[in-house]
Amino acid sequence: MKIGIIGMGWVGSSVAISTLHSGVASELLLNDVHSELAEGEAMDLAQGASFYPTAHVRAASIEEMATADAVVVTAGRGGRPEQSRLELLRENATIIRDIAARLKSLRGLLIVVTNPVDIMTQIAAEASGLPLARVIGTGTMLDTARLRQVLGRELDIEPRSIHAQVIGEHGDSEVVLWSGARVAGTSLRHWPGWLPERERAIAEEVRRAAYEIIRRKGATNHAIGLVTAALLSWSLRAERRVLTVTRVLTGTLGLREVALSLPCIVSAAGAVEVLEPEMDDSEHQALMQSAQLLRSARANL
Repeated sequence: MKIGIIGMGWVGSSVAISTLHSGVASELLLNDVHSELAEGEAMDLAQGASFYPTAHVRAASIEEMATADAVVVTAGRGGRPEQSRLELLRENATIIRDIAARLKSLRGLLIVVTNPVDIMTQIAAEASGLPLARVIGTGTMLDTARLRQVLGRELDIEPRSIHAQVIGEHGDSEVVLWSGARVAGTSLRHWPGWLPERERAIAEEVRRAAYEIIRRKGATNHAIGLVTAALLSWSLRAERRVLTVTRVLTGTLGLREVALSLPCIVSAAGAVEVLEPEMDDSEHQALMQSAQLLRSARANL
């Protein structure tokens, strides 16, 4: 598989090393507006070739990536402590629009990581003209992973044994689907010793996770690198996993012309089917509010 990564900052470099360790890439193309940075990263990664599955790593232009099986876009400015993802909107929209317009002939998937990822995914879809299913944002995959990690800590259970999802915006209006959360097939709310009053605090911890990391180290990069590498691996290997990724919606739950995260079946052709998750009335209302917030932000560009 040929995979391109555009933007070699903290996140791009973490995506690169995680992708190499996953073994999904036989060729990894790196690009940055500062060409020497991409070249340096390529050299550094290539020199570790003895320690990951065989892959050729080199710097490349965006145009060279048109034949890639997937291109990951991490380019853009990162957030500052306490700065919401939506506050990054205008500056990063210009960057993503330009990159996507140069990938109109891309044969593979366009994976958007740049924040605010939901609106950046919509802009990338519009600017590239690619089929909507093939333009995917990492969305709430990371939030869902954070939720499962926190629940695993609370319950003293391996996070992969917990089935719980975060949907909506990858941001402050995200929605935790408590009503559908399961552990070993049992509703979380029926799990022995579970205290429903903990739900609000856990949701807030998940929502604020990025802010807390940025306050301490300046950026979040390792977890999103792992998330993106997993998305690449599972999609390009056509595993048809159900993942909470972002794509432009075309009618699911009555939502159109907005990009946000819902559970999707993801394959080598992209987020090919959007699913309607189980949710209670309050969760549905919160999702609609999240969608409206994203619509309003997009309209103000």
